[in-house]
Amino acid sequence: MTLFQLAAVPRLSRSTVDREEPARTDPARLAKLWATGRVVLVDRKGRTPVRADASELSTRPTAGDLPPEAMLLGELDGVGYWALTSDEELEENVSSPDRSWGLWTGATSEDGEEWHDLRTTGALLSDTAAGLFTTAVALASWHRRASFCANCGAPVERVHAGWATHCTGCGREEYPRTDPAVICLVHDDDGENGSSVLLARQPIWPPGRYSVLAGFVEAGESLEACVAREISEEVGIDVHAIRYLGSQPWPFPRSIMVGFTALAVDRDAPLIPADGEIEEARWVTRAEVLAAFAEEQPDLKLPGETSIAYQMIKGWAEA
Repeated sequence: MTLFQLAAVPRLSRSTVDREEPARTDPARLAKLWATGRVVLVDRKGRTPVRADASELSTRPTAGDLPPEAMLLGELDGVGYWALTSDEELEENVSSPDRSWGLWTGATSEDGEEWHDLRTTGALLSDTAAGLFTTAVALASWHRRASFCANCGAPVERVHAGWATHCTGCGREEYPRTDPAVICLVHDDDGENGSSVLLARQPIWPPGRYSVLAGFVEAGESLEACVAREISEEVGIDVHAIRYLGSQPWPFPRSIMVGFTALAVDRDAPLIPADGEIEEARWVTRAEVLAAFAEEQPDLKLPGETSIAYQMIKGWAEA
């Protein structure tokens, strides 16, 4: 039996840098990494400057003393990579780069440099750039939401090169949060990997956009239990044979998507979309999915390559 797998490593799971965890509390090592380092800028909307073809980030050289707000992303070939937030004034509504998942507009700086969102450019970036940008967005997003202590409400200060905060009131340390979410490809039992896949769309999505089902893990819940619950709640289908496929960080603002596949108990059971959450759900054949990837199925638009959903659906369709 050959069960399908992800078509490729999810685009935001790629990374080449050494995260240098021991260096985060080593002032001498941090100073060295800063002295010859490069900086990834991230604005309030999670965008960064990219080169013309959006395959690489337009990083900046470090300058001056190491600022306390700098976040260490890691080291590669002797170069330290850091993230800093930017308040640079940008001109909005720039079109997405060619071949990108063009649902989010970019911006330009005064000198014409383009800034784009991770969701838009994640699939276009090199392995190194994708890993750096993903981590930079995750850390910057956490710090924007963690300026005050959850225990006593006092302001916090950044420590450990941006990987923790220290409360100025009660001394409590906090670390970046990651919220687990499951995402599951459900197929029928017609053959080894099935002949049809269950896809659905949310009301806020562009017309014709469909994807696999996803939802957040609740307190005290296993990942597998979450898969079964979410699918039942969202479309009224029971599943079994739940199997892990892979994972991908999704820092919007702080999730990790844990990918699974599952088998529908009854392919002919009625689909009952969750009111207000799922606009429509439908079974789609392998031939229709392959036609959609070839842009020959006008009523079926699949997720962009930045999402793990793309690799899940593609892996199933090509099995």
